[in-house]
Amino acid sequence: MAENLIEVRELAVEFTHGSQAQRVVEGVSFDIRRGETLALVGESGSGKSVTAHSILRLLPYPLARHPAGRILYGGEDLLQADEKRMRGIRGNRIAMVFQEPMTSLNPLHTVGRQINEVLEIHKGLRGKAATARTLELLELVGIPDPRERIRAYPHELSGGQRQRVMIAMALANEPELLIADEPTTALDVTVQLKILELLRDLQNRLGMAMLLISHDLNLVRRVAHRVCVMQRGCVVEQASCEELFRSPQHPYTRELLAAEPSGSPLAVEAAEPLLEVDDLRVWFPIKKGLLRRTVDHVKAVDGVSFSLPKGQTLGIVGESGSGKSTLGLAILRLIGSRGAVRFQQRDLQLLSQREIRPLRRQMQVVFQDPFGSLSPRMSVGQIIGEGLRIHRMGSAAEQEQVIIDALREVGLDPETRHRYPHEFSGGQRQRIAIARALVLKPALILLDEPTSALDRTVQRQVVELLRSLQAKYNLTYLFISHDLAVVRALSHQMMVVKQGQVVEQGAAADIFAAPQHPYTQQLLESAFMAPGTAEQPEEGQAHGFSHR
Repeated sequence: MAENLIEVRELAVEFTHGSQAQRVVEGVSFDIRRGETLALVGESGSGKSVTAHSILRLLPYPLARHPAGRILYGGEDLLQADEKRMRGIRGNRIAMVFQEPMTSLNPLHTVGRQINEVLEIHKGLRGKAATARTLELLELVGIPDPRERIRAYPHELSGGQRQRVMIAMALANEPELLIADEPTTALDVTVQLKILELLRDLQNRLGMAMLLISHDLNLVRRVAHRVCVMQRGCVVEQASCEELFRSPQHPYTRELLAAEPSGSPLAVEAAEPLLEVDDLRVWFPIKKGLLRRTVDHVKAVDGVSFSLPKGQTLGIVGESGSGKSTLGLAILRLIGSRGAVRFQQRDLQLLSQREIRPLRRQMQVVFQDPFGSLSPRMSVGQIIGEGLRIHRMGSAAEQEQVIIDALREVGLDPETRHRYPHEFSGGQRQRIAIARALVLKPALILLDEPTSALDRTVQRQVVELLRSLQAKYNLTYLFISHDLAVVRALSHQMMVVKQGQVVEQGAAADIFAAPQHPYTQQLLESAFMAPGTAEQPEEGQAHGFSHR
């Protein structure tokens, strides 16, 4: 049996707000063994990240405190170590990869400088030695053309490349433990698979342990040796990965395993097309030289055509940068484009902005990040009612009643209209965003990655809500997503986009059953691939602490 690298014993975490103290983690115990992957799983707010951040003491002290518990690293209690000792451990012996690489990387510094900084602080490497090691690390994590990328800034890299840079920084000092906090949540399925394979390969080569924090059980099943399930700050079940997925003991674990978005799109009768798109193109000019002449174009959307009947859902899938969101914005005339876009038999391309404004009532949007798309300065009632005021729909009393009805429609208490977005969970904020779109009684709703930032259990609830609203109001959805499980549950038609072009389109059920294009096959294999079996770091089965 592998030796324990980290031993967490009866850990508790409290946050204080004025005179109030809130216990968010209570009595958590687990071991992380050398060379193994332990996964902490659970919904948002379950205490996963707070527990993991406690290992490196990254919580907002003194607002946070540990009223009980120990975290032993080589017999040393990290909760009692002084700050100088912790600085020697952070990024050196224990490293961390955060969820969102764009906000974790400094936008003002090149990739090379940021990795060099880690090497200088912990290894004392400077100049050519640091550059050589940085190039070696970028090559190790699979960054193409590292000599060019070392001079790039974070915004010049794709999401997958930024996450690889974060992994390179974390591995710079060959840590004994890598804490990966939702390392693939914001990435496409194909990129997710590559990052997972990279982490597994690096773990085998470097012999490091990994603590994986995730709400994605498909991901956990592929890479973890053991799993701790957390609910409301407590570990409710702990077992080997194989045992937990084969025979979950706790009701909450069974609920998580059953939370995959399921069901099929609503049965619909043939209807007239609500939206017709013909040879739609969005080309961005590439200008060079002193006179800024156009030398080429980035073909973000290139010759897309489709017809969407009223009451149906078209799922648009593809990797980041494929042109999905640009296509959606072009259809709604929010960016310039060429080609025909006919909505309710009117060509939007022939209308002026003044003529198109009344039609905006009929075309609404729900964005990916519900927190970013809701104004923090406005109450929920003001947010939902903004469209009613702009389009002058009814009196103030009538508008108030419509807002109350919309909140009830999406499963929220009407009294919440007096509260502000920061007082809600991610799933509740997305329901508010749906209510804002619904309140104008639109015919078409563009859903741009509406569930990607949500836990699986919340995703399932949002999918069921969208399905019920579609049945009640005969809504038509344009559903943009890289999550193929959600697309399969909602979409009647499906369009696969790669580098601005449609590579496959047709009935969603047919494409899921028998994809024709190699790219579609690759997407489906990445999303629904059977789990691999993670090898144990040493012989012997893990048992650890049981909280069943």
